[in-house]
Amino acid sequence: MRLNLRVALAALAGLPAVLSSRPNIIFVLTDDQDTHMNSLDHMPLLQKYLMNEGTTFTKHYCTVAICCPSRVNLLTGQLSHNTNVTDVIPPFGGYPKFVTEGYNDNHLGLWMQESGYNTYYAGKIFNHHTVDNYNAPYVRGFTGSDFVLDPTTYQYWNFTTTHNGAAPQTFLGTYSPDFTAARAYEFLDEGLNGVEKDNTPFFMIVAPIAPHAEVILYPTMKAGPPSSAQRHQHLFRDYEIPRTPNFNPEEASGVSWIAQQPRLNDTVIAYNDEYQRQRLRSLQSVDEMVAKIVKRLDDAGQLDSTYIIYTTDNGYHISQHRLHPGKECSFETDINVPMVIRGPGVPAGLVKDAVVSSHTDIAPTIMQLAGNPLRPDFDGQPMAVHEAVNSGPEHVGTEFWGYAIPEGKYGYSGKYGFIDGPAEAHPNNTYKGLRIESARYSLYYAVWCTNERQLYNMKTDPYQMDNILGDTPKKSKTSGPASLLLGRDLETVVDRLDALMLVMKSCKGHACIDPWRQIHPRGDVNSLADALAPRFDAFYERQPKVAFTSCELGYFPDAEGPMDYHVFSGGVLDHIREQLPLVDPNWSLWT
Repeated sequence: MRLNLRVALAALAGLPAVLSSRPNIIFVLTDDQDTHMNSLDHMPLLQKYLMNEGTTFTKHYCTVAICCPSRVNLLTGQLSHNTNVTDVIPPFGGYPKFVTEGYNDNHLGLWMQESGYNTYYAGKIFNHHTVDNYNAPYVRGFTGSDFVLDPTTYQYWNFTTTHNGAAPQTFLGTYSPDFTAARAYEFLDEGLNGVEKDNTPFFMIVAPIAPHAEVILYPTMKAGPPSSAQRHQHLFRDYEIPRTPNFNPEEASGVSWIAQQPRLNDTVIAYNDEYQRQRLRSLQSVDEMVAKIVKRLDDAGQLDSTYIIYTTDNGYHISQHRLHPGKECSFETDINVPMVIRGPGVPAGLVKDAVVSSHTDIAPTIMQLAGNPLRPDFDGQPMAVHEAVNSGPEHVGTEFWGYAIPEGKYGYSGKYGFIDGPAEAHPNNTYKGLRIESARYSLYYAVWCTNERQLYNMKTDPYQMDNILGDTPKKSKTSGPASLLLGRDLETVVDRLDALMLVMKSCKGHACIDPWRQIHPRGDVNSLADALAPRFDAFYERQPKVAFTSCELGYFPDAEGPMDYHVFSGGVLDHIREQLPLVDPNWSLWT
């Protein structure tokens, strides 16, 4: 490996290499890549060049399990209830919504460009970014770009792109992930030339469509497994989706429409196994791309001055909880996503499994790595990428609005027109979620627009099969979370979770980063464990509870029940509240 000259000189001067110049940053963003079917285990080059040489975050989460809202979240550092981009198509989402909400003039690419970086983008950016609106307006913020465009975004062998804003051009017989990789190499060479010529660093986003389903819109709309390059067709013939306890379980799981799903038959399961094999095959092009990017950086002497961040927009399920291929759900399969970072000062071969981070933290992380100031409207904070020890928050909020759309041969949507199967698009898939992870406890709590609730003790139930708040008791319910949560009863725990969710579901800025301080401004409560202190019982019992008044397809605050929460001052009134028996919460002293 050749060492960058500036890095070597900095080392001789006794300075940290990371301070020798502004680093280059490459952000690889796949589409719908899973963690829980072990896709990273089948990417040996990614393991060699990124995971072995960088840090893997196993508790990293998307905050909304669908591509367009998630990508806006990544580019803005703001949660979807603040961006108001909550779907993949208008009126609630897609590229037009990104524009009308003002984000084409206010996103990470622009901030990096304005701070002196050359910026590049290759691949998919948003749904409904089309051959008709690609220039109305052009996507701002990139020195060079090559975007795949609807209606052929998800066609692997027949797709259309716009290169640096030029008129759309269609490519037949070219494999889309390979094409995106080739464009990435061109932009990388251009960025490296800028570094060599005048020491201008570069920031590049590479977003291949793999392993997203192949979607053909015309003449009839179909969605099936992704295509793969011929050189990879022989791979993974013996692979099967891990037969975990939540794989096509005998008993239904979840709530709302998920709890009504019938078991998958052998034909569907065989199809689903092959579906996932095709997803893994499509990722091999991405795996090769990662290796070639690293080699190009190394050959240019810039590898030690470059951060490479690898993640995906959202996770994916296939057969878990009896579900057809898809995303958009509140389970760990859909929200827990790959996250690997390699770069100057990042510990090599480290796995962080007790730190909760989210996509909302990516833009702040990149801005900090680039030496740029953090924005006050960030709903996230920089990840501790240089620390070997586990540190960070214990919470992440998730949210979703609208339909769940099954994919594949046996998945069909009347709303979007998928054919060849009996399953329908599922309404009432609007929910708010809360994931909490610490050494002492691991919980997932969700409230759906139907006002059904889910609570999983993931220390004892990592596959989310036993909804502790469900109607049907199971054996694990005898312990619940009580043994892990200071011995408190279930209702007491839920009181705290509801209060935390009340903050998270409409938070802005620092309130999203430190939600407990919004409830306890004195700063003496910083975790669920702290909040479970018995002296707060009366206070939390009187807190409003999260509830919906209707199921909507977009973000309408009026449909999402209580928004305000009580604040604990620790003063005389709070002391009186703690000592008194329960009284009417509308009593004037309480407000």
